[in-house]
Amino acid sequence: MLVRFLSSETGEILMFAEAARPLLQAIGKETTARGVFTQEEMAGAAQALREAVQRAEAPPQDDEFDEAGKKKEPVVAIGQRAWPLIDMLERSSRGGAKANIVWEASAAF
Repeated sequence: MLVRFLSSETGEILMFAEAARPLLQAIGKETTARGVFTQEEMAGAAQALREAVQRAEAPPQDDEFDEAGKKKEPVVAIGQRAWPLIDMLERSSRGGAKANIVWEASAAF
């Protein structure tokens, strides 16, 4: 399922629900079929995502290594998935008082 983020100040971002879910959860938003970030929420949401990226990039733990001793890496790290949304949140937060970001999907995810 696709999730579409649309900003009143920037373009749109499309993500698979599996990628959008942890980003919205890191911000404290529910993964409903439709939702909104108000202008007042955007800067704090961007900061929460930045912190989630920093935590994910923390030094590896023992269980993050494979049998050969190499660090296991996800195919696409949370930081790579988060930056477009962080950018949208930060740029939109500098918009006018009516700036907003909405997301929509075909169902809750």
